[in-house]
Amino acid sequence: MDKIPFTKEGLEKLKQELKHLQKVERPKNIRAIEEARSHGDISENAEFHAAKEKQSYLTARIDELKSVIAKSEIIDVDDGPADRAVFGRTVLLYNPQTDEEVSYQLIGPYESDPENGKISVKSPLGQALLGKEEGDEVKAKTPGGINEYEILEIR
Repeated sequence: MDKIPFTKEGLEKLKQELKHLQKVERPKNIRAIEEARSHGDISENAEFHAAKEKQSYLTARIDELKSVIAKSEIIDVDDGPADRAVFGRTVLLYNPQTDEEVSYQLIGPYESDPENGKISVKSPLGQALLGKEEGDEVKAKTPGGINEYEILEIR
């Protein structure tokens, strides 16, 4: 069984989502199904069908979260070399093609949020960065083409 890397905060966020789905959303959905059933004929009851569809989604998401949490492994972001791009480190990059600097924290796939500066170590750029040092140049093949970066800082 492959372990899924998480920061302590990222795993806690996933556990909170699971708890919310189990304690709030699922009971609310059960009440919605009961309410829709009480309206009579369910064969043409849109509310009933929508509630059943949401029930399927909730069940699948809860099962997924349980599975991910069972496979999770907390990685201490303070461990590991401070001079290399490793899990948990934030890397400041310079893109010479766009003359822009961008900063990303390297984290696990379930915590990934590129718009907020968090990329997965499994992503093309994340994999290209792993093990590199300040001053290194990296190339990453992304859906938008090949991007080149220079590592300015690792923190």
